[in-house]
Amino acid sequence: MLRVVIIMAGLLTSASGNAQNRIDIIRPDAPELAGFGPHAVGVRTLQFTDPDRVDVINTPRGGETVRADRSLTVEVWYPAASSRGRATQQATPYTTTTRNPAVTATLHGRAVRDARPDTADAPYPLVIISHGYPGNRYLMSHLGENLASKGYVVASIDHKDSTYDDQQMFQSTLFNRPLDQRFVLRSMAALAEDADGFAHRLLDADNTGVIGYSMGGYGLINNLGGGFNDDMAASFMAPPNELLAAHTSGDPAYREGLDGRIKAGFAVAPWGMNAGFWRPQDLAAIKTPTFYLGGSVDTVAGYEKGVRALFENAVGGERYLLTFINAGHSVGVPYPLPVEILNNEDTAGYDHYTDPVWDTVRMNNITAHFLTAWFDLHLKGRQDRQPYLDLVEDSNAGVYSVNRDGEPEDDHTYWQ
Repeated sequence: MLRVVIIMAGLLTSASGNAQNRIDIIRPDAPELAGFGPHAVGVRTLQFTDPDRVDVINTPRGGETVRADRSLTVEVWYPAASSRGRATQQATPYTTTTRNPAVTATLHGRAVRDARPDTADAPYPLVIISHGYPGNRYLMSHLGENLASKGYVVASIDHKDSTYDDQQMFQSTLFNRPLDQRFVLRSMAALAEDADGFAHRLLDADNTGVIGYSMGGYGLINNLGGGFNDDMAASFMAPPNELLAAHTSGDPAYREGLDGRIKAGFAVAPWGMNAGFWRPQDLAAIKTPTFYLGGSVDTVAGYEKGVRALFENAVGGERYLLTFINAGHSVGVPYPLPVEILNNEDTAGYDHYTDPVWDTVRMNNITAHFLTAWFDLHLKGRQDRQPYLDLVEDSNAGVYSVNRDGEPEDDHTYWQ
């Protein structure tokens, strides 16, 4: 078991100079593993329907449980066939609703819509991305493209009742988030077995990682084995009729429903610990390697009683904590502020994409660096990534000492 806390010093946020909403910017001072990999990137939009799921929205308190089909839109990034390292077509922009639903943004990255997959090195590990409340499948599109370029298939979910343009009561998200993540894993695994589908033998669902931001992190912790506190099923914020009991530590069927193909978690500002959803004994049951990322002044998920408390109590497995000092809840993963919001008279949603202290691109690059190290280690078995995680606790205490050839001296402890 390893316990490392990595603390980053803050940087002043710059105004958005990204006139085209580029989501693939790698700063010159980005850490070593932040850059894009050797693969061209393809992207496709898929629809999956889970039949007969509990319908929280329409289930009355004290009444009969209503069930309905639940459809989820999923954006899938993957290694694409290329010519001399470049995709054979122009990258396709993404048009997306923003945190201000009245504003639509156009994002520009590197992926080519419906490009032919590159199966030369397949199958690739699967990574699932789960956004917050609200959010959508494009909020972490920059990470989807980045990981796909490094040999991953990435599936990012639009969580029904929890997106910018269909946000419903919170109880639906509380109940459905863990189920959505597992359902998409099963659906992607089925695609890999479909001889007529584009993803046939393209992905290895037996080696799956999950990135969960905020409420996505809430669902992830539950899926890693952190059953909810039994008392939460009857709390005032819970879904009706104690439906949440199915996700609690005390339900004998809870652990039977977990999916052991999830081999690594990456929890960004996971919500719930500060609201009483876990006790120490619930978190001690987590055995899956988990990387936690948070901001030290997060007022939504909390830090000392939130993200850090999750990390400190998950004593049953390997885990790391990366803290951005003075960052808030919009830490590490949202794409940079779209110019459509910046240039709009109504700047609602501005703080969803920005931090008062940290530059968003800087944070995104650092996140991509550690994501790469973490998933390469745990999903691809690359032990050479371990040194990227074994760092001095406070980055400001790192010693930068190299010779004229750029080779580290014996006293060099600065991160790569």
